[in-house]
Amino acid sequence: MREPDRIIRLKTVVSRTGLSRSTIYRKIADGTFPRQIQISIHGAGWHESDISRWITNPVSWRPHDESDKL
Repeated sequence: MREPDRIIRLKTVVSRTGLSRSTIYRKIADGTFPRQIQISIHGAGWHESDISRWITNPVSWRPHDESDKL
């Protein structure tokens, strides 16, 4: 059985990627880093699987298409 995909917060993403906060947000704006998801009114996080996929191949990372989820 597959393990559920955890939601990780910015501090963990910074630690795992080695990128600074500002670099992460710049890369999100450029479309070269996974977008965060809203988890509460004032909180956001990332799917751990998206960050792991980015770490595996940051140069050619692209967001999943909606059709990939079907």
